[in-house]
Amino acid sequence: MSSSSRSSSHKPLLICAGVALASVAFGVVSWQATAPGDTPAKPSAASAPKADDAGTGELLKLARRESGDKLAVGRADAPVVLIEYSDFKCGYCGKFARDTEPELMKKYVEDGTLRIEWRNFPIFGADSEAAAKAAWAAGQQDRFAAFHAAAYAEGSKEKGFGEARLVELAGQAGVPDLERFKKDMAGEAAAEALRKDQEEGYRIGVSSTPSFLVGGRPIAGAQPLAAFESAIADAKASAEAPGAAKR
Repeated sequence: MSSSSRSSSHKPLLICAGVALASVAFGVVSWQATAPGDTPAKPSAASAPKADDAGTGELLKLARRESGDKLAVGRADAPVVLIEYSDFKCGYCGKFARDTEPELMKKYVEDGTLRIEWRNFPIFGADSEAAAKAAWAAGQQDRFAAFHAAAYAEGSKEKGFGEARLVELAGQAGVPDLERFKKDMAGEAAAEALRKDQEEGYRIGVSSTPSFLVGGRPIAGAQPLAAFESAIADAKASAEAPGAAKR
């Protein structure tokens, strides 16, 4: 599902390349979750079809596992990595952030099983991109997770993501230096980090939010907790098999 609100000048090439790569790597995988306009997509199964081993291996490599990653929580050597492509204006992303993610944190991140790596993937226009840059800027002061929670709080997106509102959210998140936050938010480093995340998502065929990779396997949409628990259990078992690479 394409988005008319994406501003990248090279969007068509990236989308086509991403769809082609996704089709070759793991067959027809539906990433449909939330379309621009924040309307639900057609009902789908709890998770996308499983990738074949080759496709999973390629997607598995997207886990950055950088110990200093400001947009990640959990041990860099955790057996399972969940990569989340999300947009702060996406209602289903907010639902996942409020209802499911805290449970995953308590059950799997705290015991070292799971690492969560966030990718900013704005598809709802200028406000979405501004919020993504603000989240990155909050992360430079180690407050990404707190900003993430504030921005996804019930009713938050309805207030918009203008500059004043983003600074307000940064204050709620406990960002210590708001002047630095504003400078970082408007800087080229934030824009480059956003481009990197977007291009990664387009390259593998992500076209809606939220979309996830759990141990290299795709899950589309704000699925119930049980869907993530099952995927994490499978990925953990695969990662801990003799001779297996971490997922």
